[in-house]
Amino acid sequence: MELFSKMIAKALNVAERQVDNTLALLDGGATVPFISRYRKEVTGGLDEVQITEIKERSEKLRELAKRKETIVGTIEEQGAMTPELKERIDRTWDATELEDIYLPYKPKRKTRAQVARQKGLEPLAIYLLQQNGKKPLEQQVRSFVKGEVKDEEEALKGARDIIAEQVSEDEQARNRLRNQFARQAVISVKVVKGKEEEADKYRNYFDFSEPLKRCSSHRLLAMRRGEAEGLLKVSISPDDEECCEKLEHMYVRTDNECGRQVREAVRDAYKRLLRPSIETEFAALSKEKADREAIRVFADNLRQLLLASPLGQKRVIGIDPGFRTGCKVVCLDAQGNLLHNETIYPHPPKNERLIAGRKLIKLVEQYKTEAIAIGNGTAGRETESFIKGLTFYCDLQVFVVSEDGASVYSASKIAREEFPEYDVTVRGAVSIGRRLMDPLAELVKIDPKSIGVGQYQHDVDQTELKKSLDQTVESCVNLVGVNVNTASKHLLTYISGLGPALAQNIIDYRAANGPFGSRKELLKVPRMGAKAFEQSAGFLRIPQADNPLDNSAVHPESYPVVEQMARDLQCTVSELMADKELRSRIDINRYVTPTVGLPTLTDIMQELDKPGRDPRSQIEVFHFDESIRTINDLKERMELPGIVTNITNFGCFVDVGIKENGLVHVSQLCQEYTTNPGDVVKLHQHVRVKVLSVELERKRIQFTMIGVNQNA
Repeated sequence: MELFSKMIAKALNVAERQVDNTLALLDGGATVPFISRYRKEVTGGLDEVQITEIKERSEKLRELAKRKETIVGTIEEQGAMTPELKERIDRTWDATELEDIYLPYKPKRKTRAQVARQKGLEPLAIYLLQQNGKKPLEQQVRSFVKGEVKDEEEALKGARDIIAEQVSEDEQARNRLRNQFARQAVISVKVVKGKEEEADKYRNYFDFSEPLKRCSSHRLLAMRRGEAEGLLKVSISPDDEECCEKLEHMYVRTDNECGRQVREAVRDAYKRLLRPSIETEFAALSKEKADREAIRVFADNLRQLLLASPLGQKRVIGIDPGFRTGCKVVCLDAQGNLLHNETIYPHPPKNERLIAGRKLIKLVEQYKTEAIAIGNGTAGRETESFIKGLTFYCDLQVFVVSEDGASVYSASKIAREEFPEYDVTVRGAVSIGRRLMDPLAELVKIDPKSIGVGQYQHDVDQTELKKSLDQTVESCVNLVGVNVNTASKHLLTYISGLGPALAQNIIDYRAANGPFGSRKELLKVPRMGAKAFEQSAGFLRIPQADNPLDNSAVHPESYPVVEQMARDLQCTVSELMADKELRSRIDINRYVTPTVGLPTLTDIMQELDKPGRDPRSQIEVFHFDESIRTINDLKERMELPGIVTNITNFGCFVDVGIKENGLVHVSQLCQEYTTNPGDVVKLHQHVRVKVLSVELERKRIQFTMIGVNQNA
């Protein structure tokens, strides 16, 4: 552990003590959100990103330590372990170097070299490598023509096979070749013959090549997807002749017949063994790098989506629009409970606009509706126009809400548990309405891969993707905090220290005993031990609690500090939280103790200023251009309002109110040079774009960015 701490501290440029303390907390069962929020004194103020990095690096080092044990055991079983070899294995913490050390001892299928050794040809291989040439080679070779070796050519071929395997397992040779790949490898792509029509979407890669080190993650993932579909052939290679010459320089020392045999063996080693091995290695490394970048983009987008502006606890009508099947309408109370549902038909073919309008106005009045959420799918724009035509009669805010993933939720087990008596259309409308009220609370019920953000999410490492997205959801939920008396099981599951079982126990306790009156009451929940309470309590809010701190991010362990502050000012905690002048008289340095330092005290004071504050911004109503309904309405140089719907490495996609989203290439995002679109725009941000081009046949739109609303 001490060695790991030193290595991690050096890599992350933090103090070894910070790493030691963080690992101790993690090993003790503390979560990343808890450590970053409530253990700043212990970690020296490390943030979530740094703590996660420490956790992941520690896990990888522990896996490597286990791999070392396996390798040592295998070599010892062969009786091949030496003190020098053991020292090399102990010293290295580089996975590639470790596998290179192990390669000559690694059990393998029967190779050509092994067959040659069994025929007794290893001494001939050694003789060839010596390249002394004192005796005629023919005379030397003739002595090996016996038993299974039929002639001199077979003897030489077997000896070359042994040399080729030796070259391919030589660490120095492998590293030299890796350096060549790193400097000059080119990734090349060809379309599979006869698949041209089927592979039309990969037309840009039909005859494509570029230096591997300059290949972007989205291009590499596109190539690999085409390869997986059997439509493209992808290869990675450096300059073959230069690689062979470098290897020959290592092994060929003479120009005699022995040297020529070694040269032939080296070239065979390169072509048959080394190049395929290193190409596979670089294919995996480049794919891993592309995966990491794509997963980072996905996680960034998901964070922005989860932290999208909420409307808050308002009475809402949710509408899942449609033409032939009508618009599914649901009425929700301020907590998101379903009060009523029905279907209206304001569009063709039924076109019952008058009846539909009367029904909606009646529902708005009956359920005291404060806002309307409309799904942005089929008939979304038409429904929005219809609703806005009714706002003369009722003062309402109308929002268009992304439907991505709503159909997945409505058919899920979660939705069936919530609404067993309703069909998928009603569940979908409820999800749309709730997304407006609290995007985070609703989106946690949906597999992030179904939400529609990111790039190539089905092509990246699925284990790493799930791990990253789960961490993102956990981070967002704990950043915002949840009302323990209204939160769903699925939202509570992501709270630090809880998990599915405890989340369900909280729901069951709440159903049996009514709303929680205090955080302390959480300890009555079955299986809520001291550790789980410590980890979760600060992230759980109780709005109507007698103790106002129960509706804040102040952890219960810090209540005595706040209570002492109030006593010193001769007021109550409630008065302290309500009076800014009282708080201004507090000198936090007076309250520093061995366990409560300035970082925690600073956080406490910020929380007392705005208890239970929501870090998310206020939602703003957005309006599309009413004259734009389909892609046919778009003209070059037209300027339009839009909403950012997805961000990738090569740009962002913008919805201007039609079925097709348009691309703003990274080069068109701003006047300054940028390589990261996420530095310029955010998901669901309100923007203005200009139409650069419209391809009606391929339904592709290119925009340039002309304005960004920093508040949306």
